[in-house]
Amino acid sequence: MITSVRGATLESLRAHLQWAIELEHATLPPYLCALYSLDPARNPDAAGVMRGVFAEGMLRMALAANLLNAVGGRPRVDTPRMLPPHPRPLPHGDGSVELSLRPFGPAALEMFLRVERPAPPGGGGHRTIGRFYGAVEEELRRLCAGLGERLVFRGDPARQVTAGRLTAVRDLASALAVLKEIAGRSEGTAHGGVAPYHRFLELRVGRRHRRGDTSRSGPTGEPLRVDFTGVHPMRPDPRPSDHAPTSPIRLAQEEFDRTYCAVLHLLDQAFDGSPEMFADATGAMSQLEAQARALIRVPDVGGTTAGLTFEYFPPEQRRRPIGPRRRDVVLRDGHSVVHGRVPRRRNRVNVADGALTQQA
Repeated sequence: MITSVRGATLESLRAHLQWAIELEHATLPPYLCALYSLDPARNPDAAGVMRGVFAEGMLRMALAANLLNAVGGRPRVDTPRMLPPHPRPLPHGDGSVELSLRPFGPAALEMFLRVERPAPPGGGGHRTIGRFYGAVEEELRRLCAGLGERLVFRGDPARQVTAGRLTAVRDLASALAVLKEIAGRSEGTAHGGVAPYHRFLELRVGRRHRRGDTSRSGPTGEPLRVDFTGVHPMRPDPRPSDHAPTSPIRLAQEEFDRTYCAVLHLLDQAFDGSPEMFADATGAMSQLEAQARALIRVPDVGGTTAGLTFEYFPPEQRRRPIGPRRRDVVLRDGHSVVHGRVPRRRNRVNVADGALTQQA
């Protein structure tokens, strides 16, 4: 069976769409660190922007998974390569953009602007997210022209995730529409929205965009309230190994990492034939947020607070964090890291390994 056309192959297309999933996911941990480091009472506007940008990243990752499933691929999210140590280069780029885990602030905004900058006219290479998707579109068109759509789009339609605003991919027309949707969400043309790059410009300047603004003028619209002092000073690029194995901070960081890996597992299932699991994955994010906000308020060294580590735990090392039982880890200063869904009842409190644990 012929599966290649002028250097493009189905295998290379599938590999590049898996790259797209990895690229979209790579931005999520830094965005979450910035979001959860914000004091939402003092920075409601900034928190709203960061939450919206994170949601867009999740949506783009799911659309990329739909594309990969449509061409007979198998998306993979629950793998160690999704969570390498930080700082790290933006994956599948030219190495010029580095991703770090840091609190919201000018340095984080400069990093986000480098990540999301729109593709300039002309030029080659995958140096921006928009240009990367342009190359994927070109490869897809070439294969469909040479092999025919039926051979290219051989995936099982039942594997498509169609929850909320997600669109199924079944043929070239729907694939191009999804690629346009992803590019539009990156460049700011989808649904009349403002692209992440321009949203970050708004946060840096403290003003929203208005009609007539240009790249030279920047945003000149109504004020956007940003309080750079209303941020928890999270320790940049933290790792559990920064603390002793029985340290309450390390134990809480590892619990957070296990929960995040559980979310990746749910996404993996959703993209691998159980699309109904996508709602479970997004629902589990509320539990993750509770853990993160508690952890990021705990004092650490040098005037910083404990940080989110995003380290990978293989499935056999995870305790299931989602279920009918609730486990609270209460750190030494009284902050709680919460697991489970049942209402809180103060029944039994135990002390172990320097932390208090409560079972409901």
